[in-house]
Amino acid sequence: MNLKERYKLLLLVLFFLVAYYVPWSNETVRQAGLEAFMMLREYARQHVITCLIPAFFIAGAIAVFVSQASVLKYFGAQANKFLSYSVASVSGVILAVCSCTVLPLFAGIYSRGAGIGPATAFLYSGPAINVLAIVFTARVLGWELGLARAIGAVAFAAIIGLLMHYIFRKEDEQRKAGEMHLPEEEGGRSLAQEGLYMLVLVLILIFAAFANPGQNAAFIWRAIFEAKWYATGILLVILGFMLKAWFQRQELREWVDSTWGFMKQIFPLLFAGVLFAGFFLGRPEHPALIPEHFIADLVGGNSLQANVFAALASALMYFATLTEVPILQGLLGSGMGQGPALTMLLAGPALSLPNLIVVGSVMGWKKTGTYATLVVILSTMVGMFYGAVFA
Repeated sequence: MNLKERYKLLLLVLFFLVAYYVPWSNETVRQAGLEAFMMLREYARQHVITCLIPAFFIAGAIAVFVSQASVLKYFGAQANKFLSYSVASVSGVILAVCSCTVLPLFAGIYSRGAGIGPATAFLYSGPAINVLAIVFTARVLGWELGLARAIGAVAFAAIIGLLMHYIFRKEDEQRKAGEMHLPEEEGGRSLAQEGLYMLVLVLILIFAAFANPGQNAAFIWRAIFEAKWYATGILLVILGFMLKAWFQRQELREWVDSTWGFMKQIFPLLFAGVLFAGFFLGRPEHPALIPEHFIADLVGGNSLQANVFAALASALMYFATLTEVPILQGLLGSGMGQGPALTMLLAGPALSLPNLIVVGSVMGWKKTGTYATLVVILSTMVGMFYGAVFA
């Protein structure tokens, strides 16, 4: 029996053990099981069509149409460090995606040879530096937390990327050696055409995934939300003309095949992670196996334990875009400290259990564990400092 078949057997055994031993007759366990599938249902409705599907097609386009030489030029081991980390660290300003939507994009650039440093800086930046979420944070939770979140998120992306590059520099050196023999790839389209094509794909993702900012948000955010489907429709028509005029049928088949490859790799792990998180933590204001008040009791004050727990809890919980703000508003009202609140704002949007499971399958568990540990440690340190200043 080969390794792949053993893996399938292990999954079957685990499924059998869960069905056999979990005490489903217990009311709390039944509620947790229902909550797991309710979270999966909510996730499928809110994120799969509008966020993940466009992101998968962008990842497939990166893998097929974007020159590997171009990726290595800007994100590879030999790339200009200032340029690569600057672009990767502020990418979230443009993308405004959640921790799960960024996964196909990260897988796309990493599979094309991007260095571990710029790739993880992009992985953190994508969901963490969301302009609307930062503005919403400042408006609801106070300008101090909003400003601290903005500064911390940009700085974290660069710092985490640089630390990952230093820790795994030997791997980047190996990639650097391989780049010496990489030929410049040629395509049938101009650079301007490639750029416009990718821009349209990214704009489709941005508009389709644009979350409802609420009635109290600024006029510009509400106007964008109200016009999102009109803009998405126009962009889809433009994309159709581009595909008809600029691409050959075989290229489009390769694009679809590449997109399907990313879907097969990521979707099963992502949905499993959502079920797991829903079973233990549940949705906001919906009880699961671990009661919400238990979490609220552990993040009061500004102690080391409170900040560490806030970082670890937010690394496992899944925060949909903007939902972290009302969640923290409720926790702050229940006695949560300012320090742990910032800790969760810096760690929560960038990490989640589904996110970590998929990242582990892309770049390996050693690198994923290091990445998550860096996010938790930095978030805890900054949260404690902030809490001491604004206690």
